[in-house]
Formats: sequence, C-alpha cells, structure tokens
Amino acid sequence: MVDTPRRRALIVAPAWIGDTVLAQPLFMRLKAHHPELVLDALAPRWVAPVLERMPQIGRVIDNPFAHGELQLGARRRLGREIATGRYERAYVLPNSLKSALVPFFARIPLRIGFTGESRLILLNRRHTLDKTALPLMVERFAQLAEAPGALLPRPLPSPRLESSAAQQAAALSALGLQRPQKLAIFCPGAEYGPAKRWPARHFAGLADALAAQGFAVWLFGSNKDRAIGEEVIAACSGPAPRNLCGSTTLAQAIDLIALADVVVCNDSGLMHVAAALGRPLVALYGSSSPGFTPPLSARATVLSLGLDCSPCFKRECPLGHFDCLNGLDVERVLAACLAAAAATADAAPSGDAGKNPA
Repeated sequence: MVDTPRRRALIVAPAWIGDTVLAQPLFMRLKAHHPELVLDALAPRWVAPVLERMPQIGRVIDNPFAHGELQLGARRRLGREIATGRYERAYVLPNSLKSALVPFFARIPLRIGFTGESRLILLNRRHTLDKTALPLMVERFAQLAEAPGALLPRPLPSPRLESSAAQQAAALSALGLQRPQKLAIFCPGAEYGPAKRWPARHFAGLADALAAQGFAVWLFGSNKDRAIGEEVIAACSGPAPRNLCGSTTLAQAIDLIALADVVVCNDSGLMHVAAALGRPLVALYGSSSPGFTPPLSARATVLSLGLDCSPCFKRECPLGHFDCLNGLDVERVLAACLAAAAATADAAPSGDAGKNPA
C-alpha cells in the first residue's frame, strides 16, 4: 500500500499573544474542512508556546524578524527554506506587506489573506474586509477558511489551549511553588499601554479583599510588568501577593494560570490565554472594546464602565483622567471574582474544586 502524501498549509501567525489565541478558531475550521491537513505555523518565538498548546498545529517555525524590520534578503532565504515543506497554501493573518513576503518567496501556490498594504502581487486569494459583517477579530481570522465573499458560518468554536496535570506539576516544581487551597491570579500589565491597565492600587485593594476570603494571590506578566507587580505589592495592607512577573516562561504561565480558581486581567494576551484555558475570568476593559476582542469563554465576566469617551483605543488617556479604569471600583470586581470562583466550586466534584481539566 502506497502512502498518500498529506496536504500541508502554512499559517503566518500574528505577533501578539492574544491575537494568536483568537486565531485558533480558524485552525479548527480548517481542520474540520480538511481533517488530513497538516498545519504548520511561522511565528515569533514569544508567541510559539501558545501555538504549541493547540492540537491543530503541527510544527512551529521561528519567525526571527522584529516588528518593522524588512530584511528582504533574510526573508527571501527563509522563504527558500520553507519551500522544502511543500506547502500547498499559506494563510497570512497579519495585514502587513512584510508578513506576506515569506510565503511569496517560498512559492507557495495559494496565498490567502486580506487585501491591504499593497499586497496584490503577494496574495492570490484576497479577501476584502467588511468590518460591519465581521466586527470581531476572531471572525476576521476565521473568514480566511471560507471563499472570498462567502458568509462566515456561525457560531465559531471557542479557543481551547491544552495544559496537562503533568505540565502543571512541572511548572510548580520548576518555580518552587505549591498550589494554594484557593488561588487567585492577577495579570496587572497590558503590553499596549497604561490606558488598558486597571490601577495598581485597585489591584492591591482586590488582593487584600481576596486574601481576607482565604485566597493566595499570584501576579503574572512579562519582565516589563515586574515594576507594576511591585507597585501592587507595595500598596497592599494584607499578605503580599507573589510577584511572578518576568519569572516564568510563557509555557509555565499557561500551566499555572490553568490552576487558578479565578483570574483577573486587563485586556491583554494573558486574558485570552486564561479564557482559552477555561478558567473563571474577570476581564477589565478601559480604552479598548470587548466588542472587538472579547474573551471567548462562557466563564468570563467582562467589566467595563462604558463611558462616552471609551473605547478610544489609545495607549495613554487623551483626556488625562483614566476614568474608564479609575472609576471601576474594587467592590464591583471583588463581587465578580467571588461569583466566578463560587460557580467553579459548585460545579467541581467533591475534593476537586479549583482543579483544571484543560
């Protein structure tokens, strides 16, 4: 019996963690349409751990180019290397010209993406974005699985990252941690800017209130968020949270977030990770909009004041007051946290409260 060669496709992945999570329903749709399809991803190394937790993705190829770097010769060489994979099609998720160069240089026959930034030659199956028909980012990614102009079938599947008990135990051991009886995880940073960050003093007040309810609090984020974590700790009057910002790899953060009884996040990449892990989540929105990039989980509670000046999508508050997040009080967030944690405890089998099946 002769083995039939499997069909292969390349995903040119986004450069943001949250966007990469939101791309997973596209991968699910592609595999549903073509179960035999092998999906590999070209991705920056900082988002690779997210893709590695998606069962739809086979291999992750390192995309070494920093934001804004053209490096035409290096992209051509990478394209020639990728050509050996014999991909029949490429899905280019970012909308930049640069992101479409490698599949073009790899001479992948079918190159799919949205029209934009002078990519007419680089892409040969082009979609035109209708923002009214596709208001959510996840819908825009998923549309690439359909023919241009076709209606997007709904509902979309929700992202779902994998995290095993063995991976969770390994992350705890590597960091010298033990899982508390009740664990709240805060992600106080947001890569985009201060206008997406709930104030550190509010996070501190929430940490004190949850500590009074028997929760241990761990802080997660990148090394850039470590100072924000220390600011939260300094403002606490009760037991100090554990600042793990910058102390974990992204893979370890995924596995530890998977253990949480409740997660509190700004609109950030880790918010989407927590949603895709199925953890009880309280998501805080200020300058951005849950109407564009909501956490895709039935266990997520979105809190937003909905002020007239928001969403402004700015990095800094253009009015200088940050009312959209300063005015979101600790009591309201605490009530959402306790409700989310209680729902999880009620749903878990006896003795298994807080364990994650992701």
